[in-house]
Amino acid sequence: MKHCGVAVVGWGTVGTGVCRMLLTKREELAQRTGADLLLRRVVDVDLERPRTFPVPAKLLSRRLEDVLDDPKVEVVAELVGGVEETYPLVLRLLEAGKHVVTANKALLATRGRELFARATGRGVAIAFEASTAGGVPIIRALAEGLVANRIESIVGVVNGTANFVLTQMARNNVSYAEALAEAQRQGYAERDPTLDVEGIDSAHKLAILARTGMGVEFDLASIPCQGISSVELCDLQYAWELGYSIKLLAVARRVGDEVELRVHPALVPRRHPLAWVDGVFNAICIRGDAVGDIVLYGQGAGEMPTASAVVADLVDMALGRAQKTFAQLAEPAEGLRLRPTTEIETQYYLRFEALDRPGTLAQIAGVLGRHDISILSVMQKEAPAESTFVPVVIVTHPAKEAWLSQAVKEIDQLGVVQGPSIWIRMEQ
Repeated sequence: MKHCGVAVVGWGTVGTGVCRMLLTKREELAQRTGADLLLRRVVDVDLERPRTFPVPAKLLSRRLEDVLDDPKVEVVAELVGGVEETYPLVLRLLEAGKHVVTANKALLATRGRELFARATGRGVAIAFEASTAGGVPIIRALAEGLVANRIESIVGVVNGTANFVLTQMARNNVSYAEALAEAQRQGYAERDPTLDVEGIDSAHKLAILARTGMGVEFDLASIPCQGISSVELCDLQYAWELGYSIKLLAVARRVGDEVELRVHPALVPRRHPLAWVDGVFNAICIRGDAVGDIVLYGQGAGEMPTASAVVADLVDMALGRAQKTFAQLAEPAEGLRLRPTTEIETQYYLRFEALDRPGTLAQIAGVLGRHDISILSVMQKEAPAESTFVPVVIVTHPAKEAWLSQAVKEIDQLGVVQGPSIWIRMEQ
């Protein structure tokens, strides 16, 4: 039996779940894994706030030093969140020779390079299963289960808030604003939901997934990121008529010696499993050169799903498995270049508010043709009452994004189109 002293720093929602599992499942985990995890300390600045699970008072502290100075604490679960205050905290833990388990995707996406280097220099490890998809074991799958594969693509729905909003819009025929308000009422969205709905949280997770699965590392600012706030209810309805759902996707894909990294709303064919991921659930589709396509699905957030991933990392640290995995992941291995956004090639959904008169469609098609964009299908809807403009939806064949972007700018200047046109990528 391997005995291991554990501390939890950050006694919030996930920290409470981790404490619950360590204190109520200790014997069960030890029998199942051979690792006896002993919770020695729980640190938080606020010890009075009510929690859903009580922790013995003798374990509680406001002082990080009580963890740093305890030689029996081998592994620390950092569950504070954020970057500016947490980065120096984690550095202190690593300098003290403590292994760190974290769910902090923002920290890893923005300061992971420095933290990995410091951990390597101190001979300790960082584990981060809970950082990208809550209880879905995606990091372990990429680093261990699929180690015999060259990962060709990672495409996922990895933000539950944005997915909940899109699901509410589609199911209940409500606007983005109404769906977001419902997400906030149910506690799925923050008062300021920017990180989630504008794709920033998904970009953090994509950076971690790309490093883990493809061995590439790029500055977060280099990942193109577009959120869902511009998606309108009519786009969801028209997409459904065309046989698609709209999802906020995080995409990593090899193209020759380059890799595409991008976050944006996309039309996903309804025959694909990602199209049916609803509510706050996450799903990630991985393509390996040997295994082909696999999909991992489950709860991407919440107290117990995320705690499940954290405790699994604690077990792996106690048994020495996480240290071996970290050594494998600490240095990016591949020399793939980041593909410029302008070179990305895909199909597109276009929506124009077009003047309802002969020749309008010909003008639009003419601009697309001059930019080598071929039309796959056209759908014209009825004009609203007393309006001379009608919604026109065009689906294109694959085209480079640079061509599409320029063509839409020109179409918007024709005088036969009202307002800025909408275009959304399609993932086949």
